[in-house]
Parts: sequence; structure tokens; C-alpha cells
Amino acid sequence: MDLTPNVVVEHGQVIAFCECARQAGIRTGMRSGGVTALAPDAKLHQRDGERERSALDGVALSLLQYTPEVAMVDAASLVLDVSASLAAFGGRLALCRRVRGSVMQMGYSARLGMAPTAQAALLFAHAAQIRLRRSVRQPGMVRRLDALPTMLLPATKPHADWLDGIGCTTLGQLRSLPRAGLQRRCGAALIEQLDKAYGEAPELYDWVEAPQQFDTRLELPERVEQAEAVLFAARRLVLQMVGWLNARQLAVSCFVLLLEHERGRQAVAPSALEITLAEAAWREDHLVRLLKERLGRLELTGPVIALRLVASRLQAMAPPTESLFPEPGGSAADYHRLIELLTARLGKENVLMPAPVADYRPEIGNHWLPAGPSAAKPLAPPDVERPFWLLEKPLPLLLRDHRPFYGSPLKLLTSPERIESGWWDANCAVRDYFMAQGEDQACYWIYRERMGEEWRWFLHGLFA
Repeated sequence: MDLTPNVVVEHGQVIAFCECARQAGIRTGMRSGGVTALAPDAKLHQRDGERERSALDGVALSLLQYTPEVAMVDAASLVLDVSASLAAFGGRLALCRRVRGSVMQMGYSARLGMAPTAQAALLFAHAAQIRLRRSVRQPGMVRRLDALPTMLLPATKPHADWLDGIGCTTLGQLRSLPRAGLQRRCGAALIEQLDKAYGEAPELYDWVEAPQQFDTRLELPERVEQAEAVLFAARRLVLQMVGWLNARQLAVSCFVLLLEHERGRQAVAPSALEITLAEAAWREDHLVRLLKERLGRLELTGPVIALRLVASRLQAMAPPTESLFPEPGGSAADYHRLIELLTARLGKENVLMPAPVADYRPEIGNHWLPAGPSAAKPLAPPDVERPFWLLEKPLPLLLRDHRPFYGSPLKLLTSPERIESGWWDANCAVRDYFMAQGEDQACYWIYRERMGEEWRWFLHGLFA
């Protein structure tokens, strides 16, 4: 755990600090020289408004997965209209936990407030001295608002001395003042904010709009040399993509993570990590799991300084439908998730699915392709019985007492099945196939083929 005090300064004055800095005696408004005197090892960070806005944009985009109505109020505050989302996410407590968890996974902390009006929810979130910041009914909201300090309302700050002089310290006392006189003294903005907080005036916000395409870049605070360490930052981009997918009602079937390396004279081309899904998805946990598996197998060509995530192939979102009688062994979506996970962990060249070719010769008809959406649908199995395991190359068998021998003499169980094909190419086959059984009761698929002037026996497959 890093115990170094971190302080954010603007124009030479402290505007934010960590817990270690607070314990060292650093306070808001302190000059940079005072910070150095109290904590010589403190790290001073200049405020970067552009990075703050970029971070807030990313958080807003990720929260679109909970509601399409997200608005930016100021440099550090967001408003979400979740009135239509409570039932979908299990109620207000469950929704608050999920929103807080998403913000934490983005690398930030959040203080949430919930109320029938957006202005009241903002005041609850900014009120550090209250414990219960949620109120879903109007009477309870009014009682809690009345007890809040007057200075929480942004429009009261220019009039702090006057309000303190008349003993107006809470919003309830401010609301009880004569409105006409209060408006002449403090202006219409204060009255408007007060009415919006109590639900007596309409609230209008410019909701965040998801872009047409998802192509987001993230600068890393320092160089990363291990692929696994990239996952934390990449998860932030995945969360933004999930919010974007939900806002656009889309699902992703292929996305690319670009890992940018050193720039300048020793520049290295970005490493591209393409992840193709067997079935389009939009769930965070599944996408992050696939990304984790792929990053675990990746060897970096150089330190990573930035990440870029691109959703390259999309389709309309199709929510899963529940069956009245679920199939044993899971649904089709569970099967696709398993294939995607195995492909990410083992590589697409090691996860294959059957793609038989219309040819009577087993070694040619038995064809396999990497599992995925591009693989052809398998043909219907033949009516005749075939072995589960087909040898890559037929194995010649010995003859003992005019019987094929494989560990023991083999007894033929079926009549011959003639396969005669390939006369048009160099792999002409004239074979008689049999099902045979050894003394250990194991069953084999063997054939005899004319080799010159004599017949030769071969083992071609094993039955389960």
C-alpha cells in the first residue's frame, strides 16, 4: 500500500488530497510551500481539466448500461434518471451497489445520493455529515433537505456572509424566508435551485449521447511491462464499451484491443489483440473474462504506454429468451460462452469443430475447422455406424491364421461395406470396411484394400 501523500493543486493552492495527506495536516486552500513543509515527500499534481473531463466522460459512458438518461452537472457530478431502471436491477439498494461498483472498477470513488429530484440527490451526495443519502418519497426528502446546511446549495456561496449574519444555516430556514425579499437580495438563481431541489420547479438536463462508433483510447499513468497488468486499465475501456452497447442496443461479436508502445526513434508498432465471439454479447463479466484469458497468453513486444479499444463488428442486441422447460446441460448461449473461453485460453488453432466434406473416403470427409461463427454448420451424420475416433493415418495390421491381428486376433462382426471412390484423382480407394472385436471386447473399424496382387488389412478407427 502506497503511503506517500498525494496532493492536487491549482494556482498554487490545494484543492484535493488523499487520506495520508490529511493525516499529515494538509488542508484545502493551503499553499504549495505549506504542503512541502508539512510533508516533504508529498507528490504535488497540477490539476488537469482536460483529463478530468475525459475521466468523467468515461464514467458517464459506462453508466449508460443502467439508464439511457445520464447528464453531467459539473466537473465532478453526474445525474442519472433511474426511475425506469429500479425493477430491472433489483431495487434501489441493488442498483446503488452496482453503480458504485462500476465507478470503482473504473478506478474512482463515488458518493451517491438518491431522491425524487435530481437537485436533491446532488445535495445528498455532497452532504458529508449525513449517513442516509437515499430518499425515494417526497415527504422524507423534504425532511432531510430541511436539515442540510445552506452552503450546500451552489447559489448561496456568494451570499455566505449575509446568510450567516442572519442566522440562516439550514435549507429549511432558507426556505422559510420571504421569497420576494430573498429574490431581491440573492437573485432568481437561488430561488430556482431551491425550488428544483424540493420538486417545485421542473428540471431540464442535456443527456449524454453515445457516439455512433466505439473507438476509445486511454493513456496509462506509467509504462506497463506485463500483459496481465494491462487488464485493470483495459477493464475500464470494456466498461465504457458495455455502457455504449446498452445505450445503442447493440451486441459486439468482435473487438480489438490495441496496445501502444514507445514512440519516437524507437517506436514499436501497436500490438493488436482481436477477440472474436461465437455469439454476440454485451455483458461485462464475459467480455472481461475473455480479455483476461487472451492477455494471459500474450507476450509484449515492449512496454505499453496507452490502450485503444475498438468495437469492430456489431449486431442488434437480442436478449435471451427463457424456456419453460430448460434443456439439460445448459442453453445455446452457455455453449457459445464455453467455446469462446476455450478459444481465448488455448488459441483458435487448438479448438476445432467438425466440418465434414461430402466425400465417401473417411480421411477426406473427416474435416475440422477452428470453432467460431465462421465455421460451417456440420452435415447430418450418415445412417451407417461410424467410430468416434478416426486415426490420422491408417495403421497396417498383421495377419495371423488368415485373420487380422491387433493385440489379439480380431473377429469380424459385420458384413463388408464397400467404399469405392476417388477414381477421378490420385487417391483412388477400393475398400471393404468391417466392424471387428478383439479378445478384450474392444471394437475397431478396419478395412481391407487391394495392394497390388494381394489384400492388406488396416485399422482406421476405434469405437467408444
